[in-house]
Amino acid sequence: MHSEVITANLDYLLLGSWPQGQLGGMALTLLMGLAAAALASVLGIAAGVGLVMGRPAWRRLLGVACGTLRAIPVVMLIFWCYFLLPVLFGVDVPGTLTVIAALALIGGAFLAQTVQAGIDAAPAGQWQAGLALGFTRWQVLRWLILPPALRMMLPSFVNQWVSLLKDTSLAYVVGVAELTFVAAQVNNREQVYPLEVFAFIALCYLLLCSLLAWAGRRLGRSPQQA
Repeated sequence: MHSEVITANLDYLLLGSWPQGQLGGMALTLLMGLAAAALASVLGIAAGVGLVMGRPAWRRLLGVACGTLRAIPVVMLIFWCYFLLPVLFGVDVPGTLTVIAALALIGGAFLAQTVQAGIDAAPAGQWQAGLALGFTRWQVLRWLILPPALRMMLPSFVNQWVSLLKDTSLAYVVGVAELTFVAAQVNNREQVYPLEVFAFIALCYLLLCSLLAWAGRRLGRSPQQA
């Protein structure tokens, strides 16, 4: 193993051209993954609640939208966002933002089903007790159903976050200089150390995904366990 290729290109692999140019590499992968995970969580919770609490027409519409998004390959949705968003907004949307938007839509569609299932699994007695206390259905959902349900859903959320982080590697198809893209550039330049370069990339993804899973476990701990 020749580690010199890694040490010689470490700054580029971790930060891309920053600070002289745009941020890239491992740092950009992490930022895109976190942004997509946060947006997907918000969209997933909103859509999941809508699937349970919305009017029948809205529930059907949300169901069709989520089913369609879950059926579309991630790379295809990235292409669609990359070419469609500039047309819709009349501005040149950066590739990084289009990738985040595509990943958030895909992740939100999957998480919506998780949230719907978690809410539906709540005991009927919880709803009845809240309504008997004079709460509205939305208040029962907000104060009695969602907090414990979200805690139970957290492993599914973490799995989706990890999947989104790994899917940032597909951003290379629209020229975003994330970790896989800069690794390919280094490999093409050096040409003789592909094993070392891509083994390092695999280690980076393992580290990032492990940290994300650890953070999810910490977040899911009860106050007594913390």
